[in-house]
Amino acid sequence: MVPILRPSRHAYRAIVLAGAAAVRLLRVPVLVTGEENLPRDQVVRGLHHEVRPGHGAVVAVTHFGYLDFVFAELVLWRRLRAHSRFLITRKHTGSALVTAVCRLCDHVVVDRAAGAPAFAEALAKLRRGEFVALFPEGGVSRSFTVRPLRTGAVRLAAATGAPVAPVAVWGGHRMLTRGRGRLRLRDVWRTPVRVHVGELLRVAPGEDAAAASERLRAALQAGIDRCTQSYPEVPAPGAWWMPAHLGGGAITAAEQVAHDARERESYRRTG
Repeated sequence: MVPILRPSRHAYRAIVLAGAAAVRLLRVPVLVTGEENLPRDQVVRGLHHEVRPGHGAVVAVTHFGYLDFVFAELVLWRRLRAHSRFLITRKHTGSALVTAVCRLCDHVVVDRAAGAPAFAEALAKLRRGEFVALFPEGGVSRSFTVRPLRTGAVRLAAATGAPVAPVAVWGGHRMLTRGRGRLRLRDVWRTPVRVHVGELLRVAPGEDAAAASERLRAALQAGIDRCTQSYPEVPAPGAWWMPAHLGGGAITAAEQVAHDARERESYRRTG
């Protein structure tokens, strides 16, 4: 029998440290602003972040590239020594390796056809004092602007009283994103990544989830705007990795909406 892996903070720490080492080895500049906005009531002792009931947070991360989670977690690790518990859709846990990592890191696997168990698990982690991270856009944005959000992040915050930390990541999509092929070292080597942590958002228990999600979307887009304005490389005209409204070659936000509608219809038909 294959042994059932149990969550291990030591294994998670090893994975994070390996990721940080890879970032250094590949000379990726990670330029961060807004770290002071992260929760200030956290207790850190050496390499250990103390989890305390009532002191968790929802970490809402933009999703332009497949490696955005790496840079979001690095920021939380460097500042708070926190191990974020990411919500990961079941379709992305198909390999034995990914499944093992999810178990070791105590991530939350989400079945989109039946999301209630994952939502309950995330609630329990937040109440225990964990950091629960998710991509509220629900998928990769190919317009490189923040898409309309799903309401899960703000509903978790409203139900637990935990704050929402908006984390905007810019530049990671240049390494690996939807429709651009496989990960290549030349796309990672010395490619700058900008991260901005916005001010914490509070969601009242009775607040409309759609309105709260729009507040969060605006905060995330403001973070992306800040990142693009201070990005250390000047893009060539029509660069594929820049949004259309900044002269880039990405699809427009309107085209993204139309594409999303077609994709949802395709999922509905095929199940």
